[in-house]
Amino acid sequence: MKHDIRTEHDSLGPMDLPRTCLWGINTQRAIENFPISGMPLSHFPEFVRALASVKKAAARVNADLRVLSPQKARVIEEVCDEIIAGCWHDEFRVDMIQGGAGTSTNMNMNEVIANLGLIKSGHQPGDYAHLHPNDDVNRSQSTNDVYPTAMRLAIVSQCEAFSAAQMRLAEAFRDRAAAFCDIRKIGRTQLQDAVPMTLGQEFTGFAVTIHEDVEIIGRLKHLLLEVNLGGTAIGTQVNTPDGYAEAVVAELSRLTGLPVKLAGDLIEASSDTGAYVTFSSVLKRIAVKLSKICNDLRLLSSGPRSGFNEIGLPPVQAGSSIMPGKVNPVIPEVVNQVAFQVIGNDLTVTMAAEAGQLQLNAFEPVIILNILQSMRILGNAMDTLATKCVQGIQADAALCEDMLENSLVLATMLVPYLGYSVAAEVAKMALVEQGSVREAAVKLGIGTQDEIDAMLA
Repeated sequence: MKHDIRTEHDSLGPMDLPRTCLWGINTQRAIENFPISGMPLSHFPEFVRALASVKKAAARVNADLRVLSPQKARVIEEVCDEIIAGCWHDEFRVDMIQGGAGTSTNMNMNEVIANLGLIKSGHQPGDYAHLHPNDDVNRSQSTNDVYPTAMRLAIVSQCEAFSAAQMRLAEAFRDRAAAFCDIRKIGRTQLQDAVPMTLGQEFTGFAVTIHEDVEIIGRLKHLLLEVNLGGTAIGTQVNTPDGYAEAVVAELSRLTGLPVKLAGDLIEASSDTGAYVTFSSVLKRIAVKLSKICNDLRLLSSGPRSGFNEIGLPPVQAGSSIMPGKVNPVIPEVVNQVAFQVIGNDLTVTMAAEAGQLQLNAFEPVIILNILQSMRILGNAMDTLATKCVQGIQADAALCEDMLENSLVLATMLVPYLGYSVAAEVAKMALVEQGSVREAAVKLGIGTQDEIDAMLA
């Protein structure tokens, strides 16, 4: 019915919306134009909260600089506080992948804030004469500075939880390393028997390689906290009052509790996406290392009768619809697949960053989607690996010792005492006679059993 409809206009013409709809014509056009990923802004609440924080800081500074009335600023802040607290997120319906360099996202936020503010002020949604999405909510702003600022805040907001997942996984490996510290086994290079080691040493290596990236993530947070807010369209600060850029960045820092700082060159900062490339590449680095570890866990647990079987992964589900009793390493497998996705996401970020032209990169929407997705699935994968796999890993100490004693790798330990050539003869005899290195050394008359045992201790 007509009284259930309101009509909004833009430069393309009129559009009818439900009278109570909290978004406006710009958002509706974007919803219709970009049915792409099925992932709306609301799927990433950290991004919605970050953008609302930027809008709140802008409203407060605009009021301080007397380009926005205190009444309008107050109601904008109230709505932003509700969004930051998690309210109204279902109203952010624009797809994360969109044309227009993020303008649709910015307008979705502007329109929702304006319409909620109108309701709070006793007006009807769409009655923009009293609170306008562009003239008031977006005052002194452009998509090109608020969107990338929100991107950076959203990424940084997830770093603490991400690093916590890294540390939990590293600690799980350290715990198993301590439990396995006295279990001797074969160390391998190129999948061939190499030299002796302990299972504890192997698991300590897993812990160290994961933990060393925690510090890198911490350092990169500071790189991301340099923003171009206040630069507006291309960094020239067009349509901003004097002192706005410095004031809004200081206010954003105060509101978020983060050391946000203004970029030294706003024109450069408006087109540069290098920080995202660097951060994404570190996520790829983490993914690659995790995948390698999971490859190792799958190899070390292979069998149980015809593989390495040095360790046993906790069984979490039946492994086959046809083979009774088969249990697969499904947790390492799912982490491998997460790693593949993150590696692909990094390539997407790289290509999107490279494709920027002149004073703007129009492809920031796909950059933020891929970085936030990578952080989310990597964090979940690390926690899953820690709790459903690593913490329950058991070792077959007897098998590890038996394989070591019956391998040729002990010959390496004879080299400092006998030299390489003699040690090679020992290894060759042990291989031909299908015996142990200890037995071959004694047969060759190199020393007594006690002497050989001392060399191999």
